[in-house]
Amino acid sequence: MNKSSILVVGQRETSFSSLAELTRHSKAWETIEAATAEEAIEKFHRQDFEMVILANGLSGEEEKKLRRIFNVQNPEIVIMNYQGIDKSSLSDEILKTLKTLKKAKTPAFTIVDDALKNAGLNIYVQ
Repeated sequence: MNKSSILVVGQRETSFSSLAELTRHSKAWETIEAATAEEAIEKFHRQDFEMVILANGLSGEEEKKLRRIFNVQNPEIVIMNYQGIDKSSLSDEILKTLKTLKKAKTPAFTIVDDALKNAGLNIYVQ
């Protein structure tokens, strides 16, 4: 099973530290941390991420810039804001989102074999 990758972006402060600590110790995903918008863009170019979590400490302009770049390069990426919500709620939200993403990416197809539909043969298999 491949682990999902999450990019956590924010300045190194209390809320970012608690967010990084929470996301770092999960077996369901891999966490990469970036302290600045430029570092986040650089890491985003090097690796495929399913989700980006923006922590407090980014300016409005930096957040807009990151959202624009990430959405243009990967329209399916999920970008979440971390506002210091409780840890269990965030973990549940991440797991739910990753599960939804994996389900959406699972290929589904149906094959209909109608090669002998108009052949006029009466073949019965019992």
